[in-house]
Amino acid sequence: MRWREALIDNATDSEIANKVACALQRLLDVDPFLLVADANERSISHRLGVHLNSVFEDWDVDCEYNRDGHEPKKLRLSDNCTNQSDQEEGSRVYPDIIVHRRNSSDNLLVIEVKKSTSKISRDCDLEKLREYRSQLGYKHALFVEFCTKESKPDINVARWIG
Repeated sequence: MRWREALIDNATDSEIANKVACALQRLLDVDPFLLVADANERSISHRLGVHLNSVFEDWDVDCEYNRDGHEPKKLRLSDNCTNQSDQEEGSRVYPDIIVHRRNSSDNLLVIEVKKSTSKISRDCDLEKLREYRSQLGYKHALFVEFCTKESKPDINVARWIG
């Protein structure tokens, strides 16, 4: 349960942190099979989004939402993290989970999810989170790494990105 204390202690907004901690705990309590079975990251993100939706009632919670208004969401990223060849206009990005108000610039929270079994470095996730805040105006950004393929699901890392 150390992740919960770290999440709340390092937050700039304790109300947001407590809501996120509640949703994360619900995922661990209600959907442990996804973590034990090492399900696809999208499945885990979706269920976390469902739990976030119940605590952020006045907000829209979306997974892999790729719109900035009516345009595709894009970020300028380092060459290591870009996902398309034309970096002049930015790379198209699909954040794992966002808490926002659709068709507005009111972006509360962006979350990138990673599984402990992933072979892909978390460096690009962390870079994207920093850039979501600086380029797209997200107020809060969170990186979460779930401990997967273990008999007791847990969270390895829950870290706010400034």
